[in-house]
Amino acid sequence: MDPQTAQALKAFTQRYCDAWRREHTSWPQSEALYGVPSPCIVSSTDQIVLWQPQPFEGEQNLNAVERALDIVIQPAAHIFYTAQYAGDMQARFGAETLTLLQTWSADDFRRVQENLIGHLVTQKRLKLSPTLFIATLDSELDVISVCNLRGEVLKETLGTTKRRVLAASLVDFLNQLEPVL
Repeated sequence: MDPQTAQALKAFTQRYCDAWRREHTSWPQSEALYGVPSPCIVSSTDQIVLWQPQPFEGEQNLNAVERALDIVIQPAAHIFYTAQYAGDMQARFGAETLTLLQTWSADDFRRVQENLIGHLVTQKRLKLSPTLFIATLDSELDVISVCNLRGEVLKETLGTTKRRVLAASLVDFLNQLEPVL
């Protein structure tokens, strides 16, 4: 168990929700998640869903990904995807504006694991060291990910060896994130 990662993620989520409430006097909203079932839904109106984070239910690990690829995943990555259900959140890390990916529901968690398996299979085929994506960027070719070998947070260009270390750990990364509304 990695309680520091869970605390850092929950702290950022709280900063994000607090900023949203200050700016909009409501819980965070999403058009993209409208109509998609989740325990996070507070209400839905005009093609928009209002959400608040909820405790993750179920097995809190990425063991299906580990079994599929016969690898051991960084403990911080397990926690990142299973600490809570929440909507994706926009954030800034230094000069990078990103969308921090979150698990929306139990069904979404299965889909995320399938996507992580596909990502890791592609990396293995291309003989790249394994990473686990945690955020997207405006460029569809770039993602923010956790290096599965060292636990560092990277900006990487998919399908290439182009990688830049952003933070020494997921905890450091999450603690430096600033909400973007």
